[in-house]
Amino acid sequence: MAGRYRLQAKLGGGGMGAVWLAHDKLLDRDVAIKRVASTAGMSPEKAAEVRNRTIREGRIAASLSHHHAIAMYDVAVESGEPWLVMEYLSSRSLAQALNIMDTLPPFEVAQIGAQVADALADAHAAGIVHRDIKPGNILIADRGRHVGTVKISDFGISLAKGDHDERSDVITGTPAYFAPEVARGADPTSASDVFSLGATLYTAVEGQPPFGFNEDSATFLQRVATGEIIPPQLSGPIADALLHMLEPDPARRPTMAQARDELVTITVGKGGNAGYILGAPIRSADGTVPDWAQRNVSFTARRPNRPQTPPSSSRTSHPPMTPRPRPEPPRPPAKPPVASTPKKAAAQSKSQTAPLLIAMVLLVAVIAGIAAAVVLIF
Repeated sequence: MAGRYRLQAKLGGGGMGAVWLAHDKLLDRDVAIKRVASTAGMSPEKAAEVRNRTIREGRIAASLSHHHAIAMYDVAVESGEPWLVMEYLSSRSLAQALNIMDTLPPFEVAQIGAQVADALADAHAAGIVHRDIKPGNILIADRGRHVGTVKISDFGISLAKGDHDERSDVITGTPAYFAPEVARGADPTSASDVFSLGATLYTAVEGQPPFGFNEDSATFLQRVATGEIIPPQLSGPIADALLHMLEPDPARRPTMAQARDELVTITVGKGGNAGYILGAPIRSADGTVPDWAQRNVSFTARRPNRPQTPPSSSRTSHPPMTPRPRPEPPRPPAKPPVASTPKKAAAQSKSQTAPLLIAMVLLVAVIAGIAAAVVLIF
């Protein structure tokens, strides 16, 4: 492809095109190549719009260079069609991780959020709004020297400052992670990205999106528009940070940089070293890369029950933090067996052997009686 890239395997695909693993023959490295939907059969105007959008995506992504963002290398053209050439990260998405685990520990989710927020803070500083933050667009390296590294991907519907979206009359993104103002038809902003990241982290730790699940898209979108989130039940130490990011009023949300700092503080403590989190692989509480993030590690998936969506009357646009249940007091350990003293051991031995001796004596007496009877008869 384009005289340089050899396609090897299809990594995934959807309505917006397909992503392939390829090898860059010139630089001798693996890359990921995204091909948008083919323009075959489109009108010249529509085909030009798709090509321009692809090139715009490449330019936006290339303007952002961050350790926690997938790098854009090139826009290659093959048969008049543009292909995006990106950094290849052997990884599983956060969405795939949640298919394994259902929920992740708050300590690990805080790290994922801090790292993604760090990359998005740089994007916002450059005037770039992602507009489609969701579990499927957060990648975690699952093998090799980068295992545990988190990166945000897919700036496919992003907007840069000064850009005009020809699709401004269409709501773009994933409804389960929409900010309320976006669901009401407002243009996405950096504050909307903050809400979407909060919704993504909420999903990772709670096992469901903040608005729950609903197959009725109209009802669901209305719930999103009113900010009717479900009070968190499993978020523990990060609940306050999530609720801050999920404020219905965008003016009351933190900036992406402030959200990052809140999550870092939760993880390393006030005054702790942010370098333990930013630019580093995620770690479990014992300091190792979590098992679920490693492709070659066998483990039993933890599958706690998903919290049930409460009835509408129990939802609130910004609920207070629910009280955490007190842990049950630890049970006292079972008393260890008391070691027997020599005297006790001897007594136990005698008590066990006495019945055996009596039985043997009785048996001998019976045999002797039978033998005597036989002699008398004969």
